[in-house]
Amino acid sequence: MLRTIPVFCVLFNLALTTASFGQFTDASGELGFSGGNKAAFGDYNNDGFVDLYTGKLWRNENGKKFIDVTDSGVGGGEGIWGDYDNDGHLDLFTFTGVGALYRNRGDGKFEAVKFPELPTKNSRGAVWIDINNDSLLDLYVGGYEIWQQTVHPDVVYVNKGKGVFDEVWRSPENYSARGVAAADYDGDGFVDVYVSNYRLQPNFLWKNNQKNGFENVGEKSQSHGIPDGVIGYTGGIQYPICGHTIGSCFSDMDNDGLIDIFVGNFSHPRAGQDHPQFLKNSGNEKDFVFEDKSKSAGLAWQESYASPTFGDFNNDGVLDLYFTTVYGVGSGNIRNYPVLYQGKGDWAFEDVTGTQKVNEQPPTYQAAWADIDNDGDLDLCTAGKIFRNDNQLTGKWLKIRLSGDGKKANRSGIGSTVRIKVSDKVITRHVESGTGEGNQNDLTLHFGLGDLKADMVSVEVTWPGNYIQTADGLKLNATHTITLK
Repeated sequence: MLRTIPVFCVLFNLALTTASFGQFTDASGELGFSGGNKAAFGDYNNDGFVDLYTGKLWRNENGKKFIDVTDSGVGGGEGIWGDYDNDGHLDLFTFTGVGALYRNRGDGKFEAVKFPELPTKNSRGAVWIDINNDSLLDLYVGGYEIWQQTVHPDVVYVNKGKGVFDEVWRSPENYSARGVAAADYDGDGFVDVYVSNYRLQPNFLWKNNQKNGFENVGEKSQSHGIPDGVIGYTGGIQYPICGHTIGSCFSDMDNDGLIDIFVGNFSHPRAGQDHPQFLKNSGNEKDFVFEDKSKSAGLAWQESYASPTFGDFNNDGVLDLYFTTVYGVGSGNIRNYPVLYQGKGDWAFEDVTGTQKVNEQPPTYQAAWADIDNDGDLDLCTAGKIFRNDNQLTGKWLKIRLSGDGKKANRSGIGSTVRIKVSDKVITRHVESGTGEGNQNDLTLHFGLGDLKADMVSVEVTWPGNYIQTADGLKLNATHTITLK
């Protein structure tokens, strides 16, 4: 069933808070945290406080401390969280090198599970997806390259149950994949995958063909880049010049209930290289072609943009963008710094990096959001630090944890979408297992609701397979768990 808006009724009006205050504090020392690898948030011990994996496991102690868990059984590497065996405990897949799968035993320890050796060799991003809607989480792993020598394939593994994963698909041609993101952008009930390709290559929007494979609709949907000329690359592939994309995000940036795409392009100051793109999902009526809204967004150019992530840090109901850079000094001896842009609505964003006290961060690929202290606002992990959000605003909020039944939908709720209708807006969040290049935001969904003139809301949950569930009377400024019935 394809839909352009949710079906539940308008409930209330939303007055958005647009003021900007300095909200963030570098709390890394206070929290005992330091870690520069890519960040994956997940509550692995089910204590209600989200933990963090950055190449090593950090246990969150009631939002007060992060403890380095040296005896967890996890062997390192960059990873993503997902409950592959539907036992209620988050497991960890590390996609770097030959790859590794770690089963959460439920006692604070992990055990390695036999997993096929990855053909991706030096992957930089992966996602958990339920490709066939059987409630078992599968894996899409992006393949990168050895520069000017070889390019590695992307690969999909289907979860057969009991810890067995079988390869069912490889990319037909090898492109230099960096970030991987997943969402059901077209509302057909099957999760799709967007792959950020480097070396001026077009990006792939892999539409789930509902047969354990994909069709690349990047060009058809106008999400592949802005083609300009044709070049060749290692492996004999020929392609139109587009962008050096490092990481991208699926997010509803305009509150219309449809999942949009932000494309995070690194771009040297030379003609023919795509700059970052804000792509609006046109919906079913226009065959899900994406419209480029980049000019109105107001993102200033920097050469070395890398890994983006979206979250509503000021609880005003509009998503904000944090975007890393990976050069300290770029071409022309120009300094490059990660940036924080506040969403203002109508595809406009304002640079608040300095105001929010996250300015002059060093080069990094690390960028992920989570509410580490359960106070209702999103905190940020980047550049080996945790910036605690000491929110001075009064914006209302809601957090939702999804739990599938393990039969119709996976326990983690990955691939699900939650919508709240607010006047003429539809605030939309989806449970994602990967964002940017190899990072992961918290699986618990966070909604900012501004100066909402209501104390309770109704939400609509769309589980993988288009199982629709409505939850009414959810109190604001609280966390709710919704279980698939």
